[in-house]
Amino acid sequence: MDSTHTDSKGKITLKAFCVFSHQGAILVYERFDYAKKQGFYRPLGGKVEFGEYSFQTIRRELMEETSMVAEDIRLLGVLENIFVYNGKHQHEVDFVYDGVFTDKSVYSRGYIEFVEGKAKMTAKWMPIKEFLGGEHILYPGGLPQLLIEKGYS
Repeated sequence: MDSTHTDSKGKITLKAFCVFSHQGAILVYERFDYAKKQGFYRPLGGKVEFGEYSFQTIRRELMEETSMVAEDIRLLGVLENIFVYNGKHQHEVDFVYDGVFTDKSVYSRGYIEFVEGKAKMTAKWMPIKEFLGGEHILYPGGLPQLLIEKGYS
């Protein structure tokens, strides 16, 4: 048995994220792992629903959470991660996209307020170099390396 195998009854979650970039920064929001007592950042996105393609997830999630529309959505890569979050084993396959907002005023704002579930969240523009240099944690795992490979810096 593979040492990473933890629970044959667990589920693999498909997620889609969109990396919006502007002047050396990306739009991310902060999350916290209470078991590890560690903060981290993620780009906007969410769970792919049954019968939905991952690029459609980007459009739906943005509309649901921010009432904004993205265009020029293109796949950067697919990442797979097995990890523990808040003490629970997780297995994700993450489709990572690049895109641009149709509302260009987003780029001049320092942040965007949005709703995830019932929680009010704030996404902000943060310098890419802070993630590439390890100053802050960026998930999903492998995303900093993918950004380097795709020429973000």
